[in-house]
Amino acid sequence: MKIVFMGTPQFSIPSLDALFKSEHKVVAVVTGEDKPRGRGQDVSFTPIKNVALEYGIECLQPTSLKNQDFIAKLKLYDADVFVIVAFKILPKEVYSIPKFGSINAHTSLLPKYRGAAPISRAIMNGESETGITTFFLQDSVDTGEIILQQKVEIPRNIDAGLLHDLLASKAGVTILDSLSLIEKFGDKLKLLKQNPDEVTTAPKIFKNDCKISWNQNFEKLYNYIRGLSPRPTAWTINNNVVYKIFRIADNKIPFESQKNIPGTIKSENGKLFAASNECWCEILEIQKEGKNRMSAAEFLRGNTFSEGEIFS
Repeated sequence: MKIVFMGTPQFSIPSLDALFKSEHKVVAVVTGEDKPRGRGQDVSFTPIKNVALEYGIECLQPTSLKNQDFIAKLKLYDADVFVIVAFKILPKEVYSIPKFGSINAHTSLLPKYRGAAPISRAIMNGESETGITTFFLQDSVDTGEIILQQKVEIPRNIDAGLLHDLLASKAGVTILDSLSLIEKFGDKLKLLKQNPDEVTTAPKIFKNDCKISWNQNFEKLYNYIRGLSPRPTAWTINNNVVYKIFRIADNKIPFESQKNIPGTIKSENGKLFAASNECWCEILEIQKEGKNRMSAAEFLRGNTFSEGEIFS
């Protein structure tokens, strides 16, 4: 089948790779605009554009998805299907162009975790599984009829970054299987409607959503921190200095005698701890404002806390 692929970030690359190496033909790629990035503000391409150029695929970067010249060009490709992986919300005038419509790969088992941050939200909520869902686009975001779902276990020690990479590798396979079904059955393909009673949401995560509340039990803190690692990263404050917390150990460390104020800091034997509302949490990786990410042992070689100091 002839395909127009739409995606922008690193997550989209395994899917484009899978399509390029398949029997299908990727006739064009649509991605975000070139933007200045980094300290030098040098103009750089999106991750997907770099790959598209390597493969020699024509790359479109519209300033608006409603631009009529862009829409006219999309129609000229006469694509059988548009494949969308981590891209913008498409207007109906765009997603209805192809013969078979447009399919999206979403990183959850829809209708669970509709929205912008399904990977982080699933871990933060302590889910034991997630997956990839392919579905046909319709007007409301993440609501279309489901083509395929591939379940993926969420190991207890995995963080959002590792799960992101795992799901990225699974997305390409699920897309290829979905295209095979579309090619085989066409309009007669049996689709699964999403059950509105099972809908949960995964709204975008902002900086203030990442501030750690130490007045929680260990389980909630453990899932919260790994669900935000390595980005956008859970953070806390001590003496007006921000500290990012990337990882804590997966074991409760009982208080020695009396209960401590949540956020109380303790360091001993090269280890760093902060109190939850029920136990000590061992901090394994930390980053002080203006410094590099490092292990707690490395951090404590150059930083100290006085007795009774608190993360807030």
